[in-house]
Amino acid sequence: MKGAERFRRWHAHDHIPGSPSQRDRGQSGAEYAAMVGVVSLVVAAIVGLSVPADEATGLKSAVCRILHPLSGAEACSSGDYAGDDGGGDGGGGGPGEDPFVPNGDPFEPVKCLLSQDQTKTTVVIQILFIKISSSESVKLQQWSDGTVTLERVTETGGGVTASISAGIPGLKDWGGSASLSGSYVKGSGSGGQWLFSGNKSGDPQADLAANLEDAQQFTEYLKAQSKCNSRPAGPRSSELGMICGYHADKKKPDLEPERAPDVDITKTSTEASGGVSFGKSFKSNGKGGKDTKGGKDGKGADGPKDLGSVSFEGLSGAMTEDVVVMRAKTGPDAGKITFVYTFSVSGTAGGVAQAKGSRMQQVAVTYDAAAYDAEEKSGDPHHPQKLTITTSQESGDGPGFQAGAGANAGPVTIDVGGGGGTVNSQIHTESAEVTLDNDGDSTAVEDWLRGRGDAPASNPLPTPSDAAEALDDDAGPIERLLHDKGKLTRLDYNANTDWWNASLGIGFGISAGQVSLGFKLFGIDITHEEKNQTITGDPTYATGPKSGGARPWVEWKNCTRTKPIPT
Repeated sequence: MKGAERFRRWHAHDHIPGSPSQRDRGQSGAEYAAMVGVVSLVVAAIVGLSVPADEATGLKSAVCRILHPLSGAEACSSGDYAGDDGGGDGGGGGPGEDPFVPNGDPFEPVKCLLSQDQTKTTVVIQILFIKISSSESVKLQQWSDGTVTLERVTETGGGVTASISAGIPGLKDWGGSASLSGSYVKGSGSGGQWLFSGNKSGDPQADLAANLEDAQQFTEYLKAQSKCNSRPAGPRSSELGMICGYHADKKKPDLEPERAPDVDITKTSTEASGGVSFGKSFKSNGKGGKDTKGGKDGKGADGPKDLGSVSFEGLSGAMTEDVVVMRAKTGPDAGKITFVYTFSVSGTAGGVAQAKGSRMQQVAVTYDAAAYDAEEKSGDPHHPQKLTITTSQESGDGPGFQAGAGANAGPVTIDVGGGGGTVNSQIHTESAEVTLDNDGDSTAVEDWLRGRGDAPASNPLPTPSDAAEALDDDAGPIERLLHDKGKLTRLDYNANTDWWNASLGIGFGISAGQVSLGFKLFGIDITHEEKNQTITGDPTYATGPKSGGARPWVEWKNCTRTKPIPT
């Protein structure tokens, strides 16, 4: 995947390095800022040791955006973290400027995502400094044209992790100690996607209800079949497997997807993360009958011993780069291959009431699969057929906690942790999609992906709102392409996320004054998350350029004609 790798390297330079810590007044504030700065150093050090230099640049500079997930690269560079821009109006006009949209507007997309239910379970195992992770994600999506998609992806990965803890006098009010950790993980995965569109009555609302019922029933079939496949070997295992499969097949819906799966998915991901937690350690009173002075006077007493600790997580963040390859076997994209490149930054703060924020940038490029494979084999230039750019940001809060406790037995420590909660958030999503129907447009996109051409360095990844504005004289070919031909949309969602976490760790450590150094001999961490998001507000799209060059935002009727169905 030469194109995927080159795009990721190009994308790394889109993030301007910035200082994540600001000078706070007061001793406690300054030391808290110092602790936050150490998080950045831990993450940067791990990434620097594990990632090639050209990729590490973007990850290191994005540490600022971990700690300020709702601030853009410019805000991080300038040190202005006043708040988020809310997606921006884009200067392209509001929904009320042109309320009448004629039928057949070529700039209006056919469908939009109405609702999404996602369940994800992640298991992380740590042995010494090695980190191994596995996850399974299932998505059920409702679309405004009455269709439903079901997607399942499993992923495994490995990497390195490190941590340091310290007791800081200025943080006594916080509990007396703080710990820092960082990790780098790279993984790969695979999965499939099923399309449910067999019910076609001409009424999208009725079709959505019927196709959703089929998808839910098919989900039950997949669960039953998975249990059959995981049966242990033994006497009569073949016979029992046939019986299990027979009963699983009875759960299939009347209208199955044409092929299961109809889209083959492979995934590679790179993640760097860091966190700050605060807690309290407990020591013995130092009184005992043993002589700790080597038997010189026989009157010594035991010194204070570490008994254990309790802690809660105050701040955590992660940066992730994903490359997903989708080969469509059936449906409207049959015979196509799509590369999806995603860069995301997320952060969580608070030990009891939690706040959460994230930003995501994504580029998807579609090719003819047979032509792409032939060009890759011969070393010829590729010819993309479609380009999609998506940006989103999420912010929210809710009740929840993440806490832990530990006990010491000499240099060996045993730690247990866990937590859970609910986060109610708002998601703002923008998308720009353009069909590359001529060699000029196709070549411009391919050159842009590989860092060739004359794309402006100031804005190498234009947002959909940018594309709706009137063009400047120095606009690059991609900005002009999106402005002149792109289907631009803006959507808002309300989301609810329920999560829980449990962990166990056995470690070895030594103390030197206020600082403790150590590592895990073994650790396991399990996180489960269920998220539901539903469209809200007024979906809009940008119609064609008007006088002055701007593209007004108008009501997206193909999106509002169908209502999501609660699940």
